[in-house]
Amino acid sequence: MLGLNGRDTTVFVIVTVLAIMAPFLLNPFPTESGLAQFNAGYPDLMQRFAIFAIFAIGFNILFGLTGYLSFGHAAFLGVGSYAAVWIFKLFTYNVVPAILFSVVIGAIFALAIGFISLRRSGIYFAILTLAFAQMSYALAYSVLSNPKFNLTNGETGLQVYPGDLQMFHNPERVPDLPHLFGLSMRANYELSVGGWDFNFNAGYYLCAAILLLMFYLSMRIFRSPFGMMLRAIKSNQTRMTYTGLNARPYALAAFVISGMYAGLAGGLMAAVDPLTGAERMQWTASGEVVLMTILGGAGTLIGPILGAGFIKYFENIFSKINDSVLHAWFAALPDGLEDFLVAIIYPFIGKGWHLTLGILFMLVVIFLPGGLVEGGQRIGRLFRSRKTRKGETDEATQSTPAE
Repeated sequence: MLGLNGRDTTVFVIVTVLAIMAPFLLNPFPTESGLAQFNAGYPDLMQRFAIFAIFAIGFNILFGLTGYLSFGHAAFLGVGSYAAVWIFKLFTYNVVPAILFSVVIGAIFALAIGFISLRRSGIYFAILTLAFAQMSYALAYSVLSNPKFNLTNGETGLQVYPGDLQMFHNPERVPDLPHLFGLSMRANYELSVGGWDFNFNAGYYLCAAILLLMFYLSMRIFRSPFGMMLRAIKSNQTRMTYTGLNARPYALAAFVISGMYAGLAGGLMAAVDPLTGAERMQWTASGEVVLMTILGGAGTLIGPILGAGFIKYFENIFSKINDSVLHAWFAALPDGLEDFLVAIIYPFIGKGWHLTLGILFMLVVIFLPGGLVEGGQRIGRLFRSRKTRKGETDEATQSTPAE
């Protein structure tokens, strides 16, 4: 299907079904139950799942295929967001030109940084990309917020104001906020079934549709001759050079494609929330996409999606659990035991969710070096081996003559 082999087609269909059914799958508990705290089917979080999955898929094309570890990908995420907001401010609230412009700006910015950074490899490449990202952050936070040519609005963040030009925006005909040809990105349909509430958000489904397209493109890249050249760079770039092939154009192309994915993710962030700030370009954002890719499984197709969902779930769900929620959970226990359990668990949730994520990341790296994808593969092999042993036992039983 669509140029994919049978296995890739199966993976793509699974991801498509998960994306479409996300409002149901992410709300497994009734709204009024105590476990509703763990539901993740609300629009803002579902949008983040899709957007950061796109970000991680793009990073995986660079890191997973070529082995070049970039600590500066947040720079492309940030410039993509700024580019989209400037389209909103100058021309229109329609998200299509904003998203396309964010991809173009991301590509240009990646070409400039990649052309310089790829002169080095290994740790030197990683440090160069980190330096460029921090320079970009400093420019956005201070230099480019100069009142004479305010491009970023500094720490306040760039947003759309009533007095902005917006040459092609007509608030009488279209929503006065980001929209897709008149369909507001905040348009939301709620469905109540029994004790469950499900949200179907226009912004999420736009992000999900683009995620599926970008996932399909990444699959084609992985299976293409170009993808094989990138794998050769990761495997042994020196030997590749000795054969007469110049690896640098291929690595630069992968860097630019990865930057385009990041710019697209930044444009989508602005599309669902037309406000952007310099914090999106900090080194912590670059480190986050590295964690997503490694946790899910670097070099795999579906790994970055799993890693992005894993981290964003813990960030948004566990960070909301506070001591009041914990006391409500253990209210049936004796007071001393209740206070003891709350004191033990509280450092790992709320503001301490990073500690929990760090422990989980450490466990995954130690026991699942291939990430969550390797965990799924191990479970699959376990079930297949049990099925095989059961089949052999049944066959042996049938072949034994009855006494």
